[in-house]
Amino acid sequence: MTPPEIAHLRAALAAPGSGSSDFDINPDAAPPRGRVLKSAGVLVALQPGRVGLDVILTKRATTLKHHPGQIAFPGGRQDPGDTGPTDAALREAEEEIGLPRTRPEILGLLPTHETVTTYLVTPVVALIDGAFDETPEPGEVSEIFRVPLAHITDPANYRIEGRLWRGTRRAYYVVPYGPYYIWGATARILHTLADRLTP
Repeated sequence: MTPPEIAHLRAALAAPGSGSSDFDINPDAAPPRGRVLKSAGVLVALQPGRVGLDVILTKRATTLKHHPGQIAFPGGRQDPGDTGPTDAALREAEEEIGLPRTRPEILGLLPTHETVTTYLVTPVVALIDGAFDETPEPGEVSEIFRVPLAHITDPANYRIEGRLWRGTRRAYYVVPYGPYYIWGATARILHTLADRLTP
């Protein structure tokens, strides 16, 4: 990457903006009253690919109790030993995909995203310069793959779909890529990143 490209990414991430939620495209739904949000961090890892940057994503193991087989960023809930959501994202990325927590160059944060499962997710955008020894966490990650950032930043690749969830039809973003059905909070966060990077 050239210095102007890095500067553009940093500037886009530093721009003011409000957070998103799983409720913002569901006008008939409202967050539960009295909910207690749990802090979480995910790593939006950008890595030089064949043409431009790629985004590193994972496919969750089908044996997991929650969100089996879904596409996700490396990351998870903030533990008591973490100093914040950025620390949680780096720790989880090391555990889930074998990325040493000292490797990512943090470029900035995206606005938080609230999920229907009462997590307040902070997306941490970072640059990974060069390869690393990818090691999927057994039992948690079934696959590590990449999506070109150019695919993510093209508005034509997004659509809104819906399904029943707890008896109510819920709308959500999807941004499919090849055999990967990227949807829900992951697609929503990518959509926010695309909005920031697209003139």
